[in-house]
Amino acid sequence: MSFFKRLKESIATKTEAVTNIFKDGLSKTRDAFVEKVGDLILRRKKIDEEFYEELEEILIGADVGVNTVMKLIEELRAEVRKRKIEEASELQPILSEKLVGLLKSEEDTSLKLPESGLAIILFIGVNGVGKTTTIGKMAHRFKQQGKKVLLAAGDTFRAGAIEQLEVWGQRVGVDVIRQQSGSDPAAVMFDAVHAAKQRGVDILLCDTAGRLQNKVNLMEELNKIYRVIRREVPDAPHEVLLVLDATTGQNALQQAKLFDEKTGLTGIVLTKLDSTAKGGIVIAIRQELGVPVKFVGLGEKMDDLQQFDSEQFVHALFAGLITEEKEEE
Repeated sequence: MSFFKRLKESIATKTEAVTNIFKDGLSKTRDAFVEKVGDLILRRKKIDEEFYEELEEILIGADVGVNTVMKLIEELRAEVRKRKIEEASELQPILSEKLVGLLKSEEDTSLKLPESGLAIILFIGVNGVGKTTTIGKMAHRFKQQGKKVLLAAGDTFRAGAIEQLEVWGQRVGVDVIRQQSGSDPAAVMFDAVHAAKQRGVDILLCDTAGRLQNKVNLMEELNKIYRVIRREVPDAPHEVLLVLDATTGQNALQQAKLFDEKTGLTGIVLTKLDSTAKGGIVIAIRQELGVPVKFVGLGEKMDDLQQFDSEQFVHALFAGLITEEKEEE
């Protein structure tokens, strides 16, 4: 059975609505990446040095990451020699299979939350990445699962951040614990944890500042928040999720490295994948950081925040090729 057939059968067991969200959300990356690969295969026909160089350029252009691209090209060369492949068209399913391999990990991409008692998730990231929107959508997701959710407005420094979170709270139907703008974020977290305990809340979602006077101050503030939460709930926060904007490409990777060094990330939420042709950043993060991408933002709608699924991701990218193969049967 071909790789594309196996992928299609694996996807068939999953919700069609989710599959469509991935397909729609990754259309820009699919057009820019897969169509370029398809065009290269049609033009070149034979596998030679020029073919590898062009493929390298396409992958780097999709923000897969230079180190990862070099490794991938070497693996493709080895497969070509091993299988004695000459036709470029034979390389397409092998490339797809390699991409799934790069994206997959032994780690579960689901959130690691306690089975009972209060679960606390800390959201971090610079301003403008869609952190507050992500928290709102995550609150909606938990509410749909029947959980009692509370939000903590810990970004007390950005003008309008508290009000923005309150708008999301009203939209989703969950309360927000807040103080005045400019208040101590750690004090907000203290209040939020106590309120969550008193109200029998299942999930507390905590917003944090994205920028202070300098990076040192920002990291110190995050560490203070972390300590306050841990003092009140010793095994919390249960997840520390870094929200990154996919449209910033390699810059997002640099942000991830900085935050991971200072805060010990448990996962990444990659927003605005629907707005970029550089969806390869998912692969770069997975390979260069070793921190799992747990959720991806694939659109504006409330349900467009989806748990990351490597098979759905690759299936969405190569959907056209899967259809072509089916028609040839």
